[in-house]
Amino acid sequence: MSMQRRTFLSLLALPAVAQLLQSCGDEAADGPSTTPTAPPVPADGAGHSSLKGSAPLVATAPDGALAGSAAINAFSADLYERLVAADPTANVVFSPASSALALAMTSAGAKGATLQEMNTVLHITEPGTIHRSMNALGTALQTLNQVRDNTAEGGTGTSEVQLSIANSLWGQSGLAFEQAFLDLLSAEYDAGLELVDYATDPEAARAAINEWVAQQTNDRIPELLVEGTITPDARLTLVNAIYLKANWATTFDAEQTTDQPFATPAGDVSAAMMHASADFGYAAGQGWQAVDLPYVFGGLSFTAALVEADAPLPSADEVFAALAGRPVQLSFPRFDIETSVELSRVLEAMGMPTAFSGAADFSGMTTAASLTIGAVVHQANITVDEEGTEAAAATAVVMVETAAPEPQEPIVLTFDRPFTFWLRDRGSGTVLFAGRVADPSSTRS
Repeated sequence: MSMQRRTFLSLLALPAVAQLLQSCGDEAADGPSTTPTAPPVPADGAGHSSLKGSAPLVATAPDGALAGSAAINAFSADLYERLVAADPTANVVFSPASSALALAMTSAGAKGATLQEMNTVLHITEPGTIHRSMNALGTALQTLNQVRDNTAEGGTGTSEVQLSIANSLWGQSGLAFEQAFLDLLSAEYDAGLELVDYATDPEAARAAINEWVAQQTNDRIPELLVEGTITPDARLTLVNAIYLKANWATTFDAEQTTDQPFATPAGDVSAAMMHASADFGYAAGQGWQAVDLPYVFGGLSFTAALVEADAPLPSADEVFAALAGRPVQLSFPRFDIETSVELSRVLEAMGMPTAFSGAADFSGMTTAASLTIGAVVHQANITVDEEGTEAAAATAVVMVETAAPEPQEPIVLTFDRPFTFWLRDRGSGTVLFAGRVADPSSTRS
């Protein structure tokens, strides 16, 4: 598993999980089936056509998102532990929401032990309602979009939160997919099926998927799938993309930003340290302190935790529950980081090995080919600066055939050593991005 470190803008964007299923055995992609066969892609292989399930998206009330949010946050904690353990000295950023949504879509076509293991890894305790809950979560997140002129409030222009979530499927032309599977993903995830020709032109398919991800993430992830990721035995790719751009509720004055030492595992570096004094959410526990920085309109916030070297990392829910408004003199570094990682081995170790083996059962997707997951590719980036946050993340799964009394004085809190962060939706509690900043001075290439 390789992890690349890069820097990002102050905005949050994430393309979610793309699942590519490849065929196992010798079954032909155009084998017989009782389900309708998708029309072929253009003869030149350069384009693609669309086929959507017959069931339209039916939005679920946001208050139904609890199960989906709980599953994502539990999955986030497990994945964070393994990604940080892979390289304790590296910057890490990932989107548990993106990855979980893509994997949840994949689970809609799984059966038997394959499905059971996926549900366990995703912390899905109510399999019969999880897709409805993910639908409700998507509805809740889409309501966060707001833009307004803040000059009347003493601002400098526009207050803004942009958040978009998109799902898509990219299937082999001529391969018959189960109508119930297509209908479920259409109704609950608003995901249509894009037809490409992996068998004869895998590079054209890869380019089409990458172009879609780039569009959904405002070009923050221009190439989710690198050359060689898509092979002729690929049959289906499921993709989720999320993009977020948000301004702080309390911005940092850029003129007060100064270079200060930051203690990395390899020694001190110079970091651009931002400064603000305001009432922020603050929490403290055994060996840790945390601060909560809200974005405009109050729907989203960025929570960062400093943890002593010999203290256990508190859970995100523990930190969120302990937050209370306090006057804080905050020093916080600008940073711009990126992670690119192949998650197959990680997910196997977390408890879903069958999905990656010849024993995988994804017959809920198609009975015309035997499918298994060939790769799970995830990429995320985040930029934090004086104005706000911008980030992006993408995941692809390739399936192949085969509290103490409050002090009166302001709390002085300086993030001058490695810290953990969570970017969450306050309404549902869902963690959209998470990670660890080990060296804020590094930049993305």
